[in-house]
Amino acid sequence: MIWLTWRQHRKQALWTAVALAVLAAVLVPTGLSMRSSFEDSGLGACLRAQGHARFVSGEGCEALSQRFANQYDSTAFLAILFVLLPLLAGLFLGAPLVAREVENGTHRLVWTQGISRRRWILTKFGLIGAVALVLSVGFALGAAWWLAPLADNGLGRFRYLFFDVQGVAPIGYTLFAVALGILAGTLSRRTLPAMGVSLAAFIAVRALVELLARPAFLPAKSLTYAIDSPVTANRFAGDWVYQQGVRNGSGTLVLPDARVGCGPDGAGDTARCVARFAEDGFGPGPYTNWQEYQPADRFWTFQAIETGVFLALTALLVTLAVRRVRRIA
Repeated sequence: MIWLTWRQHRKQALWTAVALAVLAAVLVPTGLSMRSSFEDSGLGACLRAQGHARFVSGEGCEALSQRFANQYDSTAFLAILFVLLPLLAGLFLGAPLVAREVENGTHRLVWTQGISRRRWILTKFGLIGAVALVLSVGFALGAAWWLAPLADNGLGRFRYLFFDVQGVAPIGYTLFAVALGILAGTLSRRTLPAMGVSLAAFIAVRALVELLARPAFLPAKSLTYAIDSPVTANRFAGDWVYQQGVRNGSGTLVLPDARVGCGPDGAGDTARCVARFAEDGFGPGPYTNWQEYQPADRFWTFQAIETGVFLALTALLVTLAVRRVRRIA
């Protein structure tokens, strides 16, 4: 069975290897360029010296950070290529696994050779799943290496797209996509419809988990400090900031999505800066910067939770696929 499965899917494995080689040819040069600029500009040394403290004083590494961001932040959109890899595994490895066999009628030949349906589907999923596992580990490590300078420069590993392509989460996404494709194939029994169902279902599940479930994995923390404080929140700490703004003395959010500094290194004369808020009708003071966030040190906890969710879904989908195979004529 293992030899037969390999013979049937070796072309897909070859094209997958070619696609990864092309992706590496695009990303390795840009990754090396980013890392070189990150260190040669002094930004890397500055950020390491600043550390991950909750608060910092003065401008810190802002000037160096802005120059690096102006040059490289737009390249972060290349992370979309990594996000698509689990989906492509589901479409081109998972969906045809059963659907193509049934569509061509070759499944009947295998079942008449003393191979049970359960062994047939589990062997196929085991081999393709093992290949998908190796690929997901490889591209997760590659993505983490490539994104590291951008993440360290204030974008953080929790950022959407960044979180999804590194750590252990891509393993869960990839195995889920493959299992979803297999189940879709047992339902539609044709390759193209199975790919369409897999595409729609994968996007829907990923969106629900990413936008609704992930922010609620753990209770968020709050951070508050006066607008005339000599220190400010360290945006290089790697935290996932849900929302932020300026609150007045009664706790009302008067400036959403903003952060104000009226200290000696902020907006000039401190007293005049603070008084301007009352004059502009923002209510009584004291005025404080506020943000709701997940600390950066929860990254691996969130990774483990989300990976566990998708591995549980994978197990469910495989179980349903095995049951569906038993009903195929």
